[in-house]
Amino acid sequence: MSLIDKISESIKIAMREKDSIKLESLRAIKSSLLLSQTEKGKKGEISESEEIKILQKLVKQRKDSAQIYKSQNRNELAELEISQSKYIEEFLPDQISEDELIKIIQSIINKSGASGMKDMGKVMGIASKELLGKADGKTISSLVRTLLN
Repeated sequence: MSLIDKISESIKIAMREKDSIKLESLRAIKSSLLLSQTEKGKKGEISESEEIKILQKLVKQRKDSAQIYKSQNRNELAELEISQSKYIEEFLPDQISEDELIKIIQSIINKSGASGMKDMGKVMGIASKELLGKADGKTISSLVRTLLN
């Protein structure tokens, strides 16, 4: 079952349950996926890695909005954004712990023969592909930076 099919089924369930926050979140996912499918040059299909990137982008947008709302003392809107991000995260692969992440990045550094910050781009390229959807890009970047120093 494709991600869009899973989202469509979840939309039906959310409608039956009258869960407006979940429904709004799911519709945002479906909309983004459909827009991506119909972009110029696409053949109506998107890869799993593109789906993960879209979901990560949606989660990041929600979390950034929540921070802005909190800074403006609009906590009810911040809570709404956080709730939506949690519904979207349900469709992402499970996030790995920081300890596991350090081990994986260290093995990538050892395999690639990276010796300093000049090799950060090489390590980040490999790590980003290997850890797609399993860890946040900022976290990966900061750990790579720390381990290379």
